[in-house]
Amino acid sequence: MKILFFTLTFMSFMLIFPACNGRNSQGRTESTEPKPALTLRQNDGEIDTSMYLKSLDEFAELERSGTWLQGMAVTESGIRENAGDYAGAVAAAYKEMALAYGRGLIQKKDVEQGLLNLLEIDAGHEVNAAAGAVLAFFREQWAEAFAALALLFDEYEEPDSFGRWMLLVCMLEKNSEDRRSIAAYRAIRARYAQFPEYWYRGAKVFSGAIAADYAENCINSSSRGPFADECRKILAVHIGLKTDDGLSIKTKREIETIISQSVNAANPSLLDSLLPLINLPDNPYTVYATGALRALTQIPVFRDYFGAQASASSGRLAERLSYICRG
Repeated sequence: MKILFFTLTFMSFMLIFPACNGRNSQGRTESTEPKPALTLRQNDGEIDTSMYLKSLDEFAELERSGTWLQGMAVTESGIRENAGDYAGAVAAAYKEMALAYGRGLIQKKDVEQGLLNLLEIDAGHEVNAAAGAVLAFFREQWAEAFAALALLFDEYEEPDSFGRWMLLVCMLEKNSEDRRSIAAYRAIRARYAQFPEYWYRGAKVFSGAIAADYAENCINSSSRGPFADECRKILAVHIGLKTDDGLSIKTKREIETIISQSVNAANPSLLDSLLPLINLPDNPYTVYATGALRALTQIPVFRDYFGAQASASSGRLAERLSYICRG
């Protein structure tokens, strides 16, 4: 039986992104160490397939419910490896790193180096094939990645499994008009609600309101991640602004969060990040932010802040701030 090199290799990266250590989606403190892989072998050495499948089903349902916690995919990787599913173990380990990368917790070079480390271990044909396929995917070598992934994750995979998601990305990158792949991609969104790259890849290949919806979800899932800026540009194009205007766009959720933090801290300066948005030409996000800020003028310290900003500004921004001041 092979050692749990997947878990051991990728566990080192858990130390790289302490920003989310110890917190789950409800804010409760948890251990930052991944749980050990389950023992799935019976006394005669045979794999207990029913226990293996049950464990993976539980992970799948957690993901479909919108839960995706740090270390969860590392645990899944250990389970898969212990059951002899080496390709699945590599994919699960990559999923952990891809989520961390999408949330801006580790750098692109860290992910690539982790995959190269797996190749250097030379742990067998299946592992090398899976690591090579995933590396091609990460490098956006779509034709090569698809050919390799198709050999590893076949039609019997769950339709929303991570391997199937990677295959769908490859297919849509090669042909964004493939209606069958488009429908399949949209159908798996529940499992990837917390996964920024799922939304980003969809925003890139879809168009119109659907692309805008995916772009907003990408930003909301990780507003400072590596995909957020490009998604803001997609939103800008959708609402008729210049591409560069996108960098000033905030989603409605971001606007509400910034205002809430500012009010709770009684600190108007926290609203500074909304001023570039207020200065944009008319668009739904600016209109929404302007209306939300007008409600704050009932609070003296915020009314004074808007007045001071209006006096120090000119042009469209000064006009919008003066309008906000009137409450």
